[in-house]
Amino acid sequence: MNISVKKLDALRREMQVEVPAERVQLKLEQVMKELVRHANIKGFRPGKAPRNLVASTHGHLAREEMMKKLIPEVYQECIAAEKLEPIDFPAIDQVEIKDGALVFRATFDLRPVVEVKDYKGITLTRKKADVSDDDVTKSLEFFKKGRGTDENAPIDDAFAKNVGFPALEDLKKAVRQNLETEKERQNHYDTETQLVDALIGKSKFDVPQSLVDRQLEGRMEEFFRRLKTYGMKDEDITKKAESASKDLRVSAEKDVRAFLILRAIAEIEKIDASASENLSAKVMDFLLKEAKWEDAKS
Repeated sequence: MNISVKKLDALRREMQVEVPAERVQLKLEQVMKELVRHANIKGFRPGKAPRNLVASTHGHLAREEMMKKLIPEVYQECIAAEKLEPIDFPAIDQVEIKDGALVFRATFDLRPVVEVKDYKGITLTRKKADVSDDDVTKSLEFFKKGRGTDENAPIDDAFAKNVGFPALEDLKKAVRQNLETEKERQNHYDTETQLVDALIGKSKFDVPQSLVDRQLEGRMEEFFRRLKTYGMKDEDITKKAESASKDLRVSAEKDVRAFLILRAIAEIEKIDASASENLSAKVMDFLLKEAKWEDAKS
């Protein structure tokens, strides 16, 4: 088997492979045997049609099935032989049969070496989730406006009853709880952002662009979906996406960096996750417990 590997950048590799005709023929024979066994050809019971008849009617299908089975098999052998560790599935193209031999090209990114240090005891700032009376009042005014209530109508017990609460104090209590919950959620997101930024600042490595491309695609889909819910036209969304693509790519790369760092920490700390758990979330919880906390200055 002929293998040649070309370095495209720090992580991307292009591998040209040629599989000998003998092995191609052997795999094709295996596929043909399966086809003969299950082929449904008029005038013959399943599995009873002559091989040459099956070959003439299903030859194209046999070649496709042969390549579908042989290429992944050969690809795994090649990366093992070359001692390569791809981080994702390869892009396979330039597939063809030449003089009986199967040739194809596989392009992929290698897993980067991610060295993380000083990830325990990172200093994080904790904001308070206090809600003032003024916050509650503003929220009630916004709520009243959103309901289309008369601007001059007072926010009193009658208003509270109209929206399903026994009295104004009960409504205020519910609003305060909602505001506190939202502030806690925002504060948690803020501390996680602080932690990720600190981890990225401590780790320098090349990022696999195939993972960035996939993450960017997901962010673009979410971008389109969100603007679509606002009733924006597709052409306007496309224009906004084009102008936002650079920032979205920066965010996508940050996501990938964080993912790789958290996975590296998981390996060091022997943190694992079941199928129903999120490994990155478990590592974040571990790091938040190990962090040094200080209260935000008023």
